[in-house]
Amino acid sequence: MSRQQHDDELFEIRNYYYIGNYQQCINEAQKLRQPSTPEVAIQRDIFTYRSYMAQNKFLVVLDEITSSSADEVQPLKLLAEYLSNKQKRESVVAQVDQRVASNVENDTLALVAATIYVNQSNLEAAYRILHTSESLEALAFSIDILLKIDRVDLARKKLKEMQEKDDDATLTQLAQAWVNVATGGEKLQDAYYIYQELVDKYGATPLLLNGQAVAFIGQAKYEEAEAALQEALDKDANYPDTLVNLIVLHRHMGKTPEIGNRYLSQLKDANPDHPYIKDLKQKESEFARICQQYAPSVSNIPA
Repeated sequence: MSRQQHDDELFEIRNYYYIGNYQQCINEAQKLRQPSTPEVAIQRDIFTYRSYMAQNKFLVVLDEITSSSADEVQPLKLLAEYLSNKQKRESVVAQVDQRVASNVENDTLALVAATIYVNQSNLEAAYRILHTSESLEALAFSIDILLKIDRVDLARKKLKEMQEKDDDATLTQLAQAWVNVATGGEKLQDAYYIYQELVDKYGATPLLLNGQAVAFIGQAKYEEAEAALQEALDKDANYPDTLVNLIVLHRHMGKTPEIGNRYLSQLKDANPDHPYIKDLKQKESEFARICQQYAPSVSNIPA
């Protein structure tokens, strides 16, 4: 059976995962009860477990992945341990370091290692690991990292590689939208069209709606952005990107700080380790230090 036929079996499963409809990804995976090959079965399980983790349902992964599970699936247990238990993170990072030092034996390990390194703010290590994989997802992940460090020029080169591999793939379309948003200007409208096309094809998800909202914010179309974010909030009240974008949007719109602060409190409660929260805490600490440094000294004034 050809690779194209394999991909057709996994098409819906893969697409629902990439657009952020994790429950539908799981549902489609459960329908594929008789995969044509063991390879297809492994890929089905990989997307299933990743979808459970995206929903913060780590116990399913920890219970089901055992020493007898396929090698390609094994790294996902490390990721579940890392994400579910802060006390184990140092140990998991050490295990990942050891595994990738000898040989990155499959694409799943490359993606898991890169995800953990990004969470550890080690973007250089993540980017280096992704170079060991030729998968479309590794290229998309590399683009995400390059945009995080404002290297849009290099991200465009990686995007060209993706387009040469599969220009029509959902993941390639998403990466194109990311690069368009980072480029700004007229490209923001192009990004919106990509997200809208995916919504029309597969249905709206918080991920796609947030993409549209960011494109709207870049064009100062604040009411349209607010509508997209409210729809995203209705679908998942704790989706972190929605909360962050709502905080940013309310500041752009000049609204009273109470509502923005409410979203901020919700984000701290639902996702205290989010990069936005970490960055905010660091800036608050720096501001307090500077204020203390330049505070006027109080001396005793003689009566």
